[in-house]
Amino acid sequence: MIIKDDLVEEIPTPTGLMRTCLFRPAAEGRYPGIVLFSEIFQITGPIRRTAAFLAGHGYLVAVPEVYHELEPSGAVLPYDQAGADKGNDDKYAKELSSYDSDARAVLDYLKSRPDCTGKLGAVGICLGGHLAFRAAMNPGVLATVCFYATDIHSGSLGKGKKDNSLERAVEIKGELLHIWGRQDPHVPLEGRNRIKSRLEETGVNFQWVEVNGAHAFMRDEGYRYDPALAHLCQGLMLEVFHRNLT
Repeated sequence: MIIKDDLVEEIPTPTGLMRTCLFRPAAEGRYPGIVLFSEIFQITGPIRRTAAFLAGHGYLVAVPEVYHELEPSGAVLPYDQAGADKGNDDKYAKELSSYDSDARAVLDYLKSRPDCTGKLGAVGICLGGHLAFRAAMNPGVLATVCFYATDIHSGSLGKGKKDNSLERAVEIKGELLHIWGRQDPHVPLEGRNRIKSRLEETGVNFQWVEVNGAHAFMRDEGYRYDPALAHLCQGLMLEVFHRNLT
């Protein structure tokens, strides 16, 4: 599908307006809504291309600025050490409750749009994978895809580095897909096993995929990009969304 990617909304949240980029098919009609949560670098080129990929397959995709109350509107952090340091500082400076209220705000925004069918999903990468995991706890989220989600195993998201994501996993009612790279130092084997064990314990409807890839193997910039694995995992993501949202 030909897409439109020129719409930017300022969505109200309890901590201020959240700049959100919208991607959708150009053809008139109603489409399922997906929230795409970015890495710590916010809405970079690779994130925009991921959103465009989903929109081209028939989805209304909203990409919020995850650090809207900490960074200037429109800020994109560079893929270098300074950018990573700033992104990680922001990740731990933001209140956990603010991540949750942001997710609820953008889900409500999508559902309220006349071009949305009301069926909702979430996807996220790195930090965004954890945010998608928490967004899945919202009623009405039917499908969620998490790419190498950080900090879930350590319970360290947000200010104070103490989250309750694993404890609240039982609240996830839609289908969940976790995709991991075995060579990802941010989520080692012990951490992955901890998450998987908790999901099995709670009876969440989930799929679990591990590939031989490094952290950020989906990102089409930088030396860790693996296009063959990215193509495979994009197909797995679409299968989950098509089956649950269309």
